[in-house]
Amino acid sequence: MLVKVFGSAVYGVDAITITIEVDTPGGQTAYFIVGLPDNAVKESIERILSAMKNIGYERPRTKILVNMAPADIKKAGSAYDLPIAIGMMAATGQLPHEELKDYIIMGELSLDGTLQPIKGALPIAIQARAEKFKGILLPKQNAREAALVNNIDVYGIEHISEVIGFFNGTGCIQPIKVNTREEFFDAQNYFDIDFNDVKGQENVKRALEIAAAGGHNAIMIGPPGAGKTMLAKRLPTILPPLSLHEALETTKIHSVAGKLPVNTSLIAQRPFRSPHHTVSDAALVGGGGVPQPGEISLAHNGVLFLDELPEFKRTVLEVMRQPMEERRVTISRAKVSIDFPASFMLIASMNPCPCGYFNHPEKECTCSPIMVQRYLNKISGPLLDRIDLHVEVTPVAFSELSNEKKSEPSTDIRERVVKARDIQSKRFEGNEGTYSNAQMSSKLLKEICVINNVGQNLLKAAMDKLNLSARAYDRILKVSRTIADLEASEDIKPQHLAEAIQYRSLDREGWGG
Repeated sequence: MLVKVFGSAVYGVDAITITIEVDTPGGQTAYFIVGLPDNAVKESIERILSAMKNIGYERPRTKILVNMAPADIKKAGSAYDLPIAIGMMAATGQLPHEELKDYIIMGELSLDGTLQPIKGALPIAIQARAEKFKGILLPKQNAREAALVNNIDVYGIEHISEVIGFFNGTGCIQPIKVNTREEFFDAQNYFDIDFNDVKGQENVKRALEIAAAGGHNAIMIGPPGAGKTMLAKRLPTILPPLSLHEALETTKIHSVAGKLPVNTSLIAQRPFRSPHHTVSDAALVGGGGVPQPGEISLAHNGVLFLDELPEFKRTVLEVMRQPMEERRVTISRAKVSIDFPASFMLIASMNPCPCGYFNHPEKECTCSPIMVQRYLNKISGPLLDRIDLHVEVTPVAFSELSNEKKSEPSTDIRERVVKARDIQSKRFEGNEGTYSNAQMSSKLLKEICVINNVGQNLLKAAMDKLNLSARAYDRILKVSRTIADLEASEDIKPQHLAEAIQYRSLDREGWGG
């Protein structure tokens, strides 16, 4: 008997419906899977046969042919165990097959028939709804994630016997319901950390507020223990809350990568990714035989923090240059090309020299000028040009550390940031893909960042003195526009430009002393 079961394959952040055809053409007992399966799919036969035996069903005593269509798309992973098992049981007459056409079925089988979680449940559910399937059956650990999609029944399954009972009509499984909006808005404003924990460092807080208000990249340079990492970790607490659309987009990426916590429905807070400096090119930007999202895509709509920036391999840093400009990354292989979104804020930190104490007010630097320059040369000029704010972080004095007075909380800073972002959202209405000052194109920059003669002279003097590039000129204008927005000023004033210029003071020509 020929039976069709429906599964799904995830490519990029989208899903493709896979038709799993199971036939019993007759002949000696043998099992074949065709349709470009990888080794994990081929090995599913052993898991399926063991699970069937352990729940009391007969091992098929005939030739079984499984075709996975479309046959030119590679099928990877163990999530096809459950649909293949259900198809084999239906094809051998051990299970009714009339309702199989109405459901997407996915899940990895253990040898005792229990189900293990899968990747990409959210895009699978979105595609199932688009193709008007009645429901989706998948592991219970993924059910809340898939249940974010409305107008489709999502059933969380713990054991293959529940699926058998569902199609036999002997089981009673209720679809999972998730109140998406309620859960989303409840979790949006809960943080374990806050800017009021930070003593001193008012200039760095101001720079991070500007970065958050305009979506700008920033680099902090200072000695060990000055608080660079602590400040960076608190940046998400002052960023504007995720919109529901952004949350769904972010959740899809984490779902595809298998990074969603178990029983999580929706990512409600902006992601903060901090890869180790030994990260590879593919791990950072994405890749693999079947391309998977990298750290820059997992940081989409959030923050990518690169601690100790010069310790990263130069090739790793250079592959970020194009995604930082285009806010997406394209992974190309011989047979497939996949786009992953990568709209992130880059926050980096570094020591000023190998020993960490160059220009330290108290401790003496043990590095020679050549060592300092060689250390700084690990970061290319083109990459630095793409970082809008260069911020010097100095050690905090004991008087500030011991002061019991609380600093300004994140909620107050966030209010100002949200107001500035509201100004920008109105400004960029009708400009698709532009939502903050950092994303302005050259054309928009000329229209929006108009400065008077005093500002022009100030900017010219700074460009000549610091020997800044044309891209740095653009960055200064964008940052000054953000500073003006924080003050609700329609015009960019000389003081806004002066503050923006000061955040380029660590540009390459000034770093070596």
